[in-house]
Amino acid sequence: MPHIKLPEGLPGIRGPMAFRPETAKPLNELAEVLLRSENSLSRGERELIATYVSSLNDCFFCQNAHGGIAQHYLQCDIHFIDEVKKDFNSTELPAKLKALLSIAASVQKGGKNVTEQQVENARSLGATDVEIHDTVLIAAAFCMFNRYVDGLGTWAPQDRQIYVDRGKTRAEEGYLSFDLYAKYGK
Repeated sequence: MPHIKLPEGLPGIRGPMAFRPETAKPLNELAEVLLRSENSLSRGERELIATYVSSLNDCFFCQNAHGGIAQHYLQCDIHFIDEVKKDFNSTELPAKLKALLSIAASVQKGGKNVTEQQVENARSLGATDVEIHDTVLIAAAFCMFNRYVDGLGTWAPQDRQIYVDRGKTRAEEGYLSFDLYAKYGK
C-alpha cells in the first residue's frame, strides 16, 4: 500500500508521476536522453545497465520494467537478464559492457566507490568518456528512480511476463510519450 494517496491502478513509478506530473516531465526527459538518444552504447545496453542497478537496489518494478525493454532490444529472454543480474561476469556480454556494469555497481554503492582502475579497465576495452559518463549517470539516476518508487511504497505486478510483454511497446514509444494515466497493460 502506497505511503501517500496515489492515483489508483498505476504501478511502480507511474503512480508517483501521475501524482506530480510537473516532476514527471523532467524525469521522463532525463530517461529519454539517457536511455534512448543517439549514443555509442546501444539502447539495449543502456537499459541493461538500468536493469542491473535496479536489481542491486532490489527495486522489483524497475528491474523488471527495464529488463523487459532490454530483452526487446537485445533479443534475449528473461533467463539471460536474470543471469546478468546474478553474475554478469559469467555471461557472454562483451568485455566492455562488463567493465561498465562494474562501474555501475560501484556507483550503486556510492559514487566514491568508482575506482581509477575500473575506469582505466573500461577505457582499455574501448569505452569512451561519453560511455563512462553515461554509465555513471544511468546508475545514479536509477538509484534515484528506484528510491522514488520504493520510498513511496508503490505496488508492482508480480507476474514478470507483464513486463516482458510491455517491453516492446515502451521501447517503441519511449519515455516522452509516456501516458501517465493509461491503464497498465494497454
